[in-house]
Amino acid sequence: MVRARTLDPAEYRVLAAVRQAGPLSRSELGAQLGYSRAAIRGVVNSLLAREIIEERGLGESQGGRRPRTYGPNGSLGFVAGVDVGATSLDLALADFDGTILERLDEPADVREEPEVMLGHVADLIEQLLARQNGRPEQLLAIGIGVPGPVKFDEGVLVAPPLMPAWEAFPIKAFMRQRFAAANIAVDNDVNVMAIGEAWAGAGRGIDNFIFLKIGTGIGSGIICQGNIYRGQDGAAGDVGHICIDYNGPMCHCGNLGCLEIMAAGPAIAERGREAALSGESEFLAEAMAANDGLMTAETVGDAAKAGDRAANEIVKTSGRMIGGMLAGLVNFFNPQLILIGGGVSNIGIRLLSAIRQAVLRRSTALSTRHLRIEFSPLGADAGVTGAIWLALEHAFAVET
Repeated sequence: MVRARTLDPAEYRVLAAVRQAGPLSRSELGAQLGYSRAAIRGVVNSLLAREIIEERGLGESQGGRRPRTYGPNGSLGFVAGVDVGATSLDLALADFDGTILERLDEPADVREEPEVMLGHVADLIEQLLARQNGRPEQLLAIGIGVPGPVKFDEGVLVAPPLMPAWEAFPIKAFMRQRFAAANIAVDNDVNVMAIGEAWAGAGRGIDNFIFLKIGTGIGSGIICQGNIYRGQDGAAGDVGHICIDYNGPMCHCGNLGCLEIMAAGPAIAERGREAALSGESEFLAEAMAANDGLMTAETVGDAAKAGDRAANEIVKTSGRMIGGMLAGLVNFFNPQLILIGGGVSNIGIRLLSAIRQAVLRRSTALSTRHLRIEFSPLGADAGVTGAIWLALEHAFAVET
């Protein structure tokens, strides 16, 4: 087992290239990264000697002998990905090639004390390792996504609205008590979803895109020039608190008319409840009665799919508000792709259509010329997939 845990910048770039693009030859790596034949030979040989990469077979002939290709050594060790949701935990164990070996998910409550939840997370990671006959010292890295703003370098939450007990809690230090050999990376959950799509989903190979999560809240992850953009203090992408109505309802952040309070899952459910109680929607009234008086955004989506007029208008209203906000981002950032994820995205095509229409109507023609707006193909897997790739990206420190 390799113990050296740092790479020089050239080694890091080569490892990232073969991880992202698949097995590559020395000449392909040199052309892609701009290194001479001698330089790339030295870097590849160094990574081979440390067993960080391995030979993967022969590539396509360029007129002579078929060249050897190289990729990450999957047997180097393990990485773990942890997606902490407001009401759930999703964990996966992968090899160093990013192949998921074990996975589990279970209900959770982020209002628990961090020591309790993270202690349980560590127990679950050890269980996953045991299923693969692995030991804690073979865990190279852990990637963790959490629902709140994260100061990335320190790996701590800053004023998290859903989990106030976690503010400034030393997540990295706590996890290293159980996994001393592992590097720990902590990031905002939507950033992690964006990373998942960038490495293994619809965002692969796209330099500039936005991942928008619509659930209990609304947030975004921004991929800018191929990298996640976190901002100065880790607060980039907090679009749920962009004001869309200065006379709107009070948001939990203390301001009026935020997008989140007006268009996220709870707002959709509340408008559905109002339509049921007013007699505007017989479908929603029956559904609410059958659910012990509870209304959810999913119920409103089901009603819209069944052709209920009131439910359809509720879905379209939220979509228009979200799309109006996104139009401002499109004019400012000019992304190539917007991916929509989160639980509320399960409402379906009516929501997506309303978002698309609002973006196209309110954005400039030039900024939408090459823009695609789609549902996240990874769906509920985006978080844990991104956490795995976050771990892989930080399994080795980079020398400066």
